[in-house]
Order: sequence, then structure tokens, then C-alpha cells
Amino acid sequence: MASKLLNVVVVGVGSIGERHLRCFLATDRVSARFVEVNPQLSQTISERYPQAKAYTSLQEALDDSCDAAVIATPAPMHVSQALECVRKGVHVLIEKPLSVELDGIDELQQAVNTSGCVAGVAYVYRAHPVLTEFRNELLSGRIGKPVQFIATCGQNFPTYRPAYAQTYYAKHESGGGAVQDALTHILNAGEWLLGPIDKVVADIDHKLLPNVTVEDTAHVLARHQDVMASYTLNQHQAPNEIVLTVVGEKGTMRYENHLCRWQVMEKPDTPWINSVPGTLERDTLFIRQANAFLDALERKTPPLCSLQDGLATLLVNRAILESARTQTWQIIPR
Repeated sequence: MASKLLNVVVVGVGSIGERHLRCFLATDRVSARFVEVNPQLSQTISERYPQAKAYTSLQEALDDSCDAAVIATPAPMHVSQALECVRKGVHVLIEKPLSVELDGIDELQQAVNTSGCVAGVAYVYRAHPVLTEFRNELLSGRIGKPVQFIATCGQNFPTYRPAYAQTYYAKHESGGGAVQDALTHILNAGEWLLGPIDKVVADIDHKLLPNVTVEDTAHVLARHQDVMASYTLNQHQAPNEIVLTVVGEKGTMRYENHLCRWQVMEKPDTPWINSVPGTLERDTLFIRQANAFLDALERKTPPLCSLQDGLATLLVNRAILESARTQTWQIIPR
């Protein structure tokens, strides 16, 4: 007998919310619904996904046999909406960043612990199969103890999000700017690979993106305990690239997101040993993330990124913005 489909509601179906809706439907494991307060957008999404029931409020959705919710509204709404869900016994997958402030997070964590609900944060690179292979090799000790980490990243943001200036991106308060929008993915990946970031010092600036004043370029020095790290990112260069390099005691490993491969060099001046390069459609990552979340609901595996992991990255986001403001090192509170 086929198992019963779970009722999953996506809260907010802007760009990322629509992707979640599409990719949860692609798992063939859910009955997907959505909440959207904008009537024109709601109509558009209903026409694209006629199998998905539409609601005009989160309360309406929660009153209609909801099993899990994907919170894809602007970041300042994440915690309060997740808390509303968890109090009704509804599991939550919360878009990144977890929030822009710390208000309500302790209360949410307590509610999750009390209810037994699953709560995860949607840092999608943790679902990348090649980055997962890279991490497994790193953790195996293949290059010994890591001593240095270098992340170099950039893309032409308007190419992928033409309407960015009319979205949350335009203000820090709504989760915008390069740090909270793009760099946060890389910071979370760095913590997944190397453990928590303990302190940071940052230089951020607005350089080229038109029609906004938030930073589009960021340089960050960090410490993952005794691992020295640097993170650089911009949202205006022509190539769309992410390169993560880990230097260890016995070799160097490199992950190249744009080439969908990882490499290792274990002896000086020898050829890189490459993994088999491939291609990966962006939706594939989100379908993998959706399936991983559903597996967590079935208690097969823990969430790819726990609420606590999401909070750790939020604390780093906030420390970077404060460091840039004060031009001082910031210790990450734990």
C-alpha cells in the first residue's frame, strides 16, 4: 500500500518560495499547498501549479491538516511564523537566513524541543552531492588536519535576480545585502566543513549594483578555532563561481561549484586528482533538500542544517555587519 502523502505548505511564493513549491512537488511524496497574501501572485502560482491548494493566511493553512511548512517569507518573519507552526505541531523548514535578529529564537528552540517537531534551516549547499563528497573526504583525514580555508565567490546578481532592488535585498532590516543574502550560504558551508566560526573581522562596501545602497562586496577574515579562514564575495562580476580551498597538513583540497567537481593535491607540484566532473540543475539541489527534510520527518536522518546550525550562521552574519561598522574583530557568542 502506498504511504500517505504529507501535507506541506509553502509560506510565501516569491522566487525562492515558488522553487520550494515546485521542488517539493517533484519529490512525489507530498500534497503541496501554499500561502500567499498578494492576490495577483497567488493567482499566478495557482495557474502554474493547479494541483497546489492556495491559502491567504498561515492560520488558514494550519487549520487545514498541515503536516509541515516551508517558511519562505522575508527573514524578519521567519521566527514568528515558524513558532506559530511548531505550536500547532507542524514541522518547519525555514529559509535562510534564520532571521536578522535574535528575538524569539530561544522561544522557538524551546517549542521545538517540547513539541518534538523537526526544524531545519534551508542552507541548500548542504544538499549538494559533490560538496558532500568533498566534506566526506576532508573528514576522512585525507589531507590531515586543516590549517587554512579560502573561499572565493562571485556572480552577476542582476542576471539571476533582475528585480532584486524591489525585493528584501534592498535593506539589511529585511535580510538584504551581500552578507545576509549570498555570503551567508558560504559561511554556513564553511562551518559545515570546519566547525563553528569563533571570530571575524570584515570590510564590506557597495561597489557596483545599481538602485541599492547595501553592500555588494565583502571581505572577511575568520577563525574556525585554529583554522585561519578568508571569505571574499561580490555580486557583480561576470563569472558565476564558487571556489573553496582547504589547506591541510598533508595536502590541499579544492571544491569548484561552477565546475561541479572537487580536487585534491597531496604532494607538491603534482597534478590535481579530480573527481568526475558533472552538471547539476539548480532545482536538483532543492529537490534533494526537500527529500532530506522529508526523510528527517520520517526520523531516518537529522535535518541537513539544524536550527542550532542556522543560529550559528546568523550570529556570524550579525558579527560581520557589526565588524564592518566598527572596524573591529568580533567574537562570536556561543
